Amino acid sequence: MKNNSTKNTRILYEYVKYLKEAKQLDDSTIDGVMKSINRFEEATNYLDFKKFRAKHAIAFKKILLSRKSLVTGDKLSKATVLTTIRHLKGFFQFLVTQKGYRAKINYSDIEYFNLSEKDTRIANAKRKKTVATIEQLMETLKTMPGSTAIEMRDRAVFAFVILTGARDGAVASAKIKHIDIAEQSFYQDAREVKTKFSKTFTTYFLPVGELPSKILTEWIEYLIREHGYKQNDPLFPKTKLAHNKNQQFEAVGLLKEHWSNANPIRKIFKQAFEAAGLPYYKPHSFRDTLTRLGENLCRTPEEFKAWSQNFGHESILTTFYSYGDVPDYKQAQLLRKLAEPAKSTSSDVEEEFKQFQQFQTMMAKTKSLAN
Repeated sequence: MKNNSTKNTRILYEYVKYLKEAKQLDDSTIDGVMKSINRFEEATNYLDFKKFRAKHAIAFKKILLSRKSLVTGDKLSKATVLTTIRHLKGFFQFLVTQKGYRAKINYSDIEYFNLSEKDTRIANAKRKKTVATIEQLMETLKTMPGSTAIEMRDRAVFAFVILTGARDGAVASAKIKHIDIAEQSFYQDAREVKTKFSKTFTTYFLPVGELPSKILTEWIEYLIREHGYKQNDPLFPKTKLAHNKNQQFEAVGLLKEHWSNANPIRKIFKQAFEAAGLPYYKPHSFRDTLTRLGENLCRTPEEFKAWSQNFGHESILTTFYSYGDVPDYKQAQLLRKLAEPAKSTSSDVEEEFKQFQQFQTMMAKTKSLAN
């Protein structure tokens, strides 16, 4: 790190505190912001922020648009560039409110942290999602072995996410006591479970068949009976490692400790899909799969509202906007159906239209409450 970057250290510390305490952002989001700011510092040879001018924003945008990703080797995506630019704009808007910076930075210069309308449209364009079907998830679950404690745990993690659609951070931090087998529920207590926005809510097991619930039940019974686990112990414990005869680490059992993050869960899923001959679907993408399942199973707005609440969404619109856009496959099905001769009787059509009107009314009320 360059010596002159130390001039920026204090204000960066204050900005992190501002994002964490005032904006209530989580650590991963703050890390992304700081990564963007660090990119700017590197590109400007650790320029003192007080010397910032419009020319620095212009030059930085050009650098970003031509820079290649270390992961793919291709140019940075427009979405990545836009996110980085927005992070920088937000940071300098904070700076002009701070003592020692107000008279040094022109607010109009900060406006140069904008992409062209064309690049912004490209960055904001929705990409086609590759989503697994519920059948693919169930087939993958069936192929997962369960002869050792670690294999049983891995299979139970997979089954649990199918059952609940829970975020991987919540899964990694869940305890046995948060599961009620009789009620078929997962109590996501934000005091102990890492939920989004620290929201506490109950998720009930979704109607995906008997196998996932059976696997989870047997797993909990195994932990309590064979390993003496208590209600306050982790639902999915960390792997215990030890040296083998070649002085290399290998998995030898389980610890009564939580995973520190969700990376092991993603690794489990990747290996499971690979063994099943399928592409890797991230744990979070299961929420897309389960939303599509809900669209097919739910017959009334009230039923889909309940399905939405199961994901921790207060508004049904959140589920639609986040996971429920009409996907390409369904768009094609609907349009092809329009080309077919009408098969419904007039009474059927009237009933369907009535249900559609009721659904629209409920959506309008939900939207007004959300605003």
